[in-house]
Amino acid sequence: MLYWLSRCEVPCVWLRRREEENTGEEVNRRDWNNGVRGGLLSIPKTPQVEPILTSELHHPTTKLVVIVPQEKATLKVVEVRKMSCAESPKSLHKRSSGVCPATRLQEAEKAAVHKRSPKVLEALRKLNIQADQAPVIAVLGSGGGLRAHIACLGVLSELKELGLLDAVTYLAGVSGSTWALSSLYTKNGNMEGIEEELKHRYEKNEWDFHESLEKAIQASKRENYSLTDFWAYLIVSRQIRELQDSNLSSLKKQVEEGVLPYPIFAAIDEDLLADWRERKTQNSWFEFTPHHAGYPALGAYVPITEFGSRFENGKLVKSEPERDLTFLRGLWGSAFADIKEIKNYILNYFRNPFGKLKFIEGPVTYSEAPRMNVDAMLLDLVMAYFTDMNDPSIKDKLCALQQALGTETDEFGIEMAEIIQNWNETSAEKKEQFLDHLLDRFKKTQEDTTTYSLMNWNTGLVWDRCVFVNETRKCVSKWQWGTVYNFLYKHGKIADETMCSRELLHLVDAGFAINTPYPLVLPPVRETHLILSFDFSAGDPLETIRATADYCQRHEIPFPEVSEDQLKEWAKAPASCYVLRGETGPVVMHFTLFNKDNCGDDIETWRKKYGTVKLSDSYTPDLVRDLLRVSKENVKKNKINILSEMRKVAGNPGNIPRVNKEACLGDRVKDPQGSQTVEFKKSHNISKD
Repeated sequence: MLYWLSRCEVPCVWLRRREEENTGEEVNRRDWNNGVRGGLLSIPKTPQVEPILTSELHHPTTKLVVIVPQEKATLKVVEVRKMSCAESPKSLHKRSSGVCPATRLQEAEKAAVHKRSPKVLEALRKLNIQADQAPVIAVLGSGGGLRAHIACLGVLSELKELGLLDAVTYLAGVSGSTWALSSLYTKNGNMEGIEEELKHRYEKNEWDFHESLEKAIQASKRENYSLTDFWAYLIVSRQIRELQDSNLSSLKKQVEEGVLPYPIFAAIDEDLLADWRERKTQNSWFEFTPHHAGYPALGAYVPITEFGSRFENGKLVKSEPERDLTFLRGLWGSAFADIKEIKNYILNYFRNPFGKLKFIEGPVTYSEAPRMNVDAMLLDLVMAYFTDMNDPSIKDKLCALQQALGTETDEFGIEMAEIIQNWNETSAEKKEQFLDHLLDRFKKTQEDTTTYSLMNWNTGLVWDRCVFVNETRKCVSKWQWGTVYNFLYKHGKIADETMCSRELLHLVDAGFAINTPYPLVLPPVRETHLILSFDFSAGDPLETIRATADYCQRHEIPFPEVSEDQLKEWAKAPASCYVLRGETGPVVMHFTLFNKDNCGDDIETWRKKYGTVKLSDSYTPDLVRDLLRVSKENVKKNKINILSEMRKVAGNPGNIPRVNKEACLGDRVKDPQGSQTVEFKKSHNISKD
């Protein structure tokens, strides 16, 4: 019998059979794994071992705990998992170094969901809901910037307070909600602690610019630096007042133990956005979990620890360190506003005089050029060019830099003099080429400071900042976001040439497609029975329903049919919750953040008060507390309705819920606390009449 050794929970160096002599010494009788701590493990079929193995092999998880009897009745616990065909000795050498095409749930996710099931059943029992089999309940959080982050935290807090979160199998988010979800896992589900920390940050107005800047500078040295790095470390970290050094893979412990729901974080493939707009392609969606990252529509994944590493033909070519959660939060939450607004936001970081002082200590005086630190002069030049390439002072800065360098007589100096003389007539393309050439020249002189006698290099510090500014400038010019290596590059088992011909991917906020991660929980492989969707979006709070219905109709995915006229009517004065049923597919409970139940006639006032592009600097502690309160109210007011839907799916978890075609429309249900929950039962997707 062959197994793959995952972990040995014993303090010995080798895993082997042994016997305890009276002297206490260990005597090797027969090595089971030939002295290898991890790897192939051959367990002999013996009368003592066989019954245990037989019972354990039917366990649906991938990791098995096997008690291996020792010769003198000493017991030892070993954690192993049964080998798949791909891991057999004959095929082990053919493994694809981490790229996993599959049409079913990833094994680690399947195991975690199975481990979660008893917790769900126990939670339902505490809610007086009886079930023989745990239904799959998913909670979704939409995008919506900082508003979504804070409101989603409020929702999670209230779900936990009411005992509802323990009955949830999946948590999935887009954009701002991913910031909240990741906080839940980094803090081990301690919502009280998360809330207190959140309030503290806004009371103290805490944010360490220098630490964030240093993170961004270090990221700019990476081969695939993009605006996502800048956005993550200098925008998102400022918005949520937190830098998170931990990795997504570090969050898996409580997930694997079933303590917390299985998390899914959504992104979209920016290179496929044109296809999405035209055909709503399923391949556009990309997901992250503590175990994997990849395209669910293709069933193509890579272990999360290898996301961003370089692959070719399914083989690992170059390993890269796992990116931290701050970077991923920037990737998941990059749809802050339109392109023009984002560009201005980034440029203002460098235009702002206060921002400049963070880069260069003291004013730059060009009359003192010979005595100036040359790298500081270069940094000032790059920043000026970045913020406005037509700035008339750039030519003066170049002249001063040339004087400080003393390069007038060499080949580069002649080229520089010619560029300076014709600067105003030089094309933008040639200006950029020259600037890159200038920086390359400086980079080489970093290694040989004797090249220019007047150079006074401040080793590393200012030069790193110069590189950071210039790399950011180039990314703005090319508008590059979410650049990572494509793990499907030249993969022979992927038929879609579009997916395997690109060496690089560009992953961005899924809100550019649908602002709620319905496409990630609707695939039949996840067997979702009930969806609680919390919408924190700007604009029409029913738009995500409309967009999802259209997407599902195109791909024949079961989803409740909705009437366009009804959606428009609801949007005028939204209720706190809408229950949507289809003939097949999951039941959907859609919650709107600002509604007539918690805002009365002031819905528009609340929306403006918490605009999704609102910066964290304008959030007072009172604003944070009010938003938490309002988001919690939506859960509390609809507790009875949520329990009712949980009870229905718990009664028949083996099948996706069905309703009669003749089911009535617009059947309103009010709970004793007065929330207005609209139940809308239809059979397919979106109807235009």
